[in-house]
Amino acid sequence: MNDFTLNAEARSDLGKGASRRLRRLASLVPAVVYGGDKAPESISMLAKEIAKLLENDAAYSHIIELNVGGKKQNVIIKALQRHPAKGHVLHADFIRVVAGQKLTAIVPVHFIGEEAPVKKGGVVSHTTTELEVSCLPKDLPEFIEVDLSAAEIGTIIHLSDLKAPKGVEFVALAHDDDKAVANVHAPRVAEEADEAEEPAAE
Repeated sequence: MNDFTLNAEARSDLGKGASRRLRRLASLVPAVVYGGDKAPESISMLAKEIAKLLENDAAYSHIIELNVGGKKQNVIIKALQRHPAKGHVLHADFIRVVAGQKLTAIVPVHFIGEEAPVKKGGVVSHTTTELEVSCLPKDLPEFIEVDLSAAEIGTIIHLSDLKAPKGVEFVALAHDDDKAVANVHAPRVAEEADEAEEPAAE
């Protein structure tokens, strides 16, 4: 597993105005750390440092060692607020990771074997690219794998069709939400061509 670390400093100047000053004058990103048995903690970090961390997709679903003024704690990313046009991070929320205590996290979905249904003339659509999971910190997966190699045209793969890694539960299934993850359908262009030919055939 990769090691992910992030350096930060505690901040006492709170509020929207203070956050704007941090971003504008010091190129810092404001953030808050929640969870565990501690009070929420307001921090800030260098914009370029969090941008570098997020270059690796695994950071979104990986335990991060957060160093706040020399005090280290394990966290995961809970939410990111980004600039609507430029895409850089404006604010971050982190959740503390406590050993032996279950956490919920968003992990990316990796699709494999897509070539097989495509060779049969199918078109693969991803209806979700990430899933919320619940597990102990030690069981947190970097991604959820979806194998499409046996999928036929017309196949819809639901969350219940996936095999969760050991110790991992899909949060949506706990709420009876068996949502679609991917589907294989016939090319729309071919369908439209068939429809256009039907009147001529008559």
